[in-house]
Amino acid sequence: MPPKTYHHGNLASELLKAAEEELVMNGIESFSLRAVAKRAGVSHGAPAHHFRDARGLLTALAAIGYRRLVAAQNSRQRDAKSDPTAQAVASGLGYIDFAKRNPELFRLMFSSEKPERTDEQFAGAAGAAFEKLVGNIQDVLDADPHTDPAAMKQVVASWAIVHGLADLLISGRLNAPMAMGDTSEVHHETVFSEIMLRVLDRED
Repeated sequence: MPPKTYHHGNLASELLKAAEEELVMNGIESFSLRAVAKRAGVSHGAPAHHFRDARGLLTALAAIGYRRLVAAQNSRQRDAKSDPTAQAVASGLGYIDFAKRNPELFRLMFSSEKPERTDEQFAGAAGAAFEKLVGNIQDVLDADPHTDPAAMKQVVASWAIVHGLADLLISGRLNAPMAMGDTSEVHHETVFSEIMLRVLDRED
């Protein structure tokens, strides 16, 4: 069967789609350009032409992940109340939504050494995700975390809680202590919201 042909403009996006499918199906340890090319139905050299090597492809995929993370947070915030605390909690729930829907991509973005973190696209997307958190906390505290050390501590505390919840949830480690496997999504959101509110209500 001959390789598929693509217009120049959409081959990169098809390769990224195939890369994510490969990541989900077989994990990062067995990830290779050859496997991605086979999944996309293109020549073995096509991924290297666009992304240089496996690390370049995974870096581009992780950058997309950060943009999708922010989109998930924005989606939650659109449906939430407009006050700063409700918006911050909604953003946190969006963060957890993304992790639940994309556990392999989430781990690639945050836990793997594969992405090249100095890459311009990666750094820009990751930085934008961090600045979203900074903006949420700035609205809650009415203080700029970049100039107020106490506010930046709140940023880090909030991030640690939300990221920790997301990581524990997708690894199944909340099932026993929080009975997450036996309760509804509504209950999950209520519990997570209460935990996030405890952090947001802390005072120095």
